[in-house]
Amino acid sequence: MALSRRGAGPGHAARALASQVHPVFMLPPLASSLFGAVVAGRVAFGPAFVHVAAMFCAVYTAHVKDGLVDFYVRGEDDDHPMTRRGCRVGLVAAGVGFLLCLVALWQMVGVGAVLVTLPTWFVGYLHAPQLDTNPVTATAGYPFGIALAIVGGYYVQTAALAPEPLAYAFVFFVLLTGVKVIDDAKDHDYDASIDKRTVAVVLGPRRARRFAHALLGAGMVAVLLLTGDGLFPPFALVAAVAFGLVAVAARGASPRLATMLLVRGTYVFLALLLIAVWFRPLAAVPLPDIGVLGGYTYLATEVVFGAVAFGLLARANALRRAAVTVAAVYPVAYLWDWYTLEVGVFAIPLRTGAELFGIPLEEHLFMVVVPALVLGVHETLASWRAEERTPGEGGG
Repeated sequence: MALSRRGAGPGHAARALASQVHPVFMLPPLASSLFGAVVAGRVAFGPAFVHVAAMFCAVYTAHVKDGLVDFYVRGEDDDHPMTRRGCRVGLVAAGVGFLLCLVALWQMVGVGAVLVTLPTWFVGYLHAPQLDTNPVTATAGYPFGIALAIVGGYYVQTAALAPEPLAYAFVFFVLLTGVKVIDDAKDHDYDASIDKRTVAVVLGPRRARRFAHALLGAGMVAVLLLTGDGLFPPFALVAAVAFGLVAVAARGASPRLATMLLVRGTYVFLALLLIAVWFRPLAAVPLPDIGVLGGYTYLATEVVFGAVAFGLLARANALRRAAVTVAAVYPVAYLWDWYTLEVGVFAIPLRTGAELFGIPLEEHLFMVVVPALVLGVHETLASWRAEERTPGEGGG
């Protein structure tokens, strides 16, 4: 029997098998495997190549199995280049290739390399029809595979696990889960018509989009915290800022356009993280020391963040509402601040020395700037949520 539905012969069979190599989805797992090797600090090309080959086989398995189920079992796809036999041959070939990779990793690294690599095949093989029927596993399957690729790429170099690759894996898992939620939203109407329970179908497009944005934001905050902790190199913040700008640009776009932007933003994020880990470009650059401002240091920071707060509130047309809230909070903040200073909880060395009502002048400004900044962010998020509302959708 032929492997291709387009015709018989080796040429048609080869084209049918090659049709399941989708670069957009193939490249990230392969690149993630290599990224894990770079995080290890040294790259032994033999184990690295074998692990990349294993990731290729795992993703190829997912593509072939998904096409087999969607076209021949569910009838969701209008066409498919492979016959049933072709799909089975592809699955067997990919499975054998993956098994050979596991044997090679066992010989080169040890049984641990097998244990961290094997789950990727199960994620690929079980994607359809088992995992893609549940909103959690349907959304998180591909991101989880990427996370496993990073951890596995690291392990085959070091024969050990460490906090750094696990942290990178976590960040990519969170970010890509957010991207996947938005990606699934573009098929919301069709998925709902066949009772396919994606996150967008379960939550509704608007709330699913909010959830996705929350995940993207959480991923960026995780990079900030892990960089501050010293686990990530300083240049990782540049990668986070770059991806954050793409995420902001994609916020108002359609699900299809937003997915295109975010996928490309993820490529940029990974490339900049690779630069951060391999070259450590900002490792020797000290933090800017604004202490040179002397007694005006604290005041200068309040001016900067106060300007940001004012801009956010003005943009949201919420200056008057914010002023009322800040005035209501101020007496409580004043008592709290006065008491903690009075009993010596903290000291403020870089200040002007001017005092008003028993506390430094800067503390009075702090009690205005901080709640104003919080309210500015709150009002901005509220305005974004209002812009995301679609006709006929209820609140949430």
